[in-house]
Amino acid sequence: MQRDEIYLIDMWRILLREWRWFTAVLIVVLAATFAFLHTTKPQWQADAWIQIGQVGAVPAGQDPKAEPFQRVLERLKLVPFQNETLESMGIGPRTPEGALYRHSLKIEALPYAGPLIKLSVRAHSPEMARKLAETTVARLKTIHRDAETMQLDFAHARLAEVQTDLQQAIAERDHLQQVATQNKDSFAGLLLSSKNDEIRSLQSGRDDLQARLSTTYTYDTSLMWPVYVPEDPVFPNHLLMWGMGGVLGVFLGTLAAVRRNALRRHAAVSAATSRIAEKELS
Repeated sequence: MQRDEIYLIDMWRILLREWRWFTAVLIVVLAATFAFLHTTKPQWQADAWIQIGQVGAVPAGQDPKAEPFQRVLERLKLVPFQNETLESMGIGPRTPEGALYRHSLKIEALPYAGPLIKLSVRAHSPEMARKLAETTVARLKTIHRDAETMQLDFAHARLAEVQTDLQQAIAERDHLQQVATQNKDSFAGLLLSSKNDEIRSLQSGRDDLQARLSTTYTYDTSLMWPVYVPEDPVFPNHLLMWGMGGVLGVFLGTLAAVRRNALRRHAAVSAATSRIAEKELS
């Protein structure tokens, strides 16, 4: 009965018998791994966390963000936006640096952290990776600042209007207070009470506008933290590549040894069969 199973001891014997083939294939794979690691340009990755700018003093029901969150995500993925970012750095869209920028640009939404947007981009040097990330954020900031200008102008105009009304109301209150004190006019006293309520309302509105125009509620699109670039390149990973090369080399070397052993056995069986046939004929 023919035995089809191959046990570990059988495999070990095959490797000992065909060690030259196993070693040759393993060396070839390791040499290819060495050549790949020393000819491939390393890539560094820069990570940036973007905070979308907003104007706090906007009409009720209006989104204070300079641009809706989902629209910002789509804008960062647009090829024209990416090309404009590259051109601002003097990099052509069709250059290797430009192609790597577009292909490596990754956007991750962090809606429960601000919301924030995590941006990752790669380049062939840590300095270039950092600059690409910072320039992308700067380009987005410029677009958002243009959109915020109208809202800010409206909010400051509203604040100036409230300030003017407040000053006028205070002047009228002082006049009414003087009249009520000198003439003991009860009607002037009623007007004075109403004017005080108006002043308190205007002061409350002014304070609210000032608070919403402070840096707590009104700010530009910017980096939440400095751009992070690790010291070591993210590609190629030498330890990972050598490990994969070793495993692949052992696997292919074993296949080569098994194949060579099978061919050797087949040749031996054919030769034995031929000798038997010749004896029978003779």
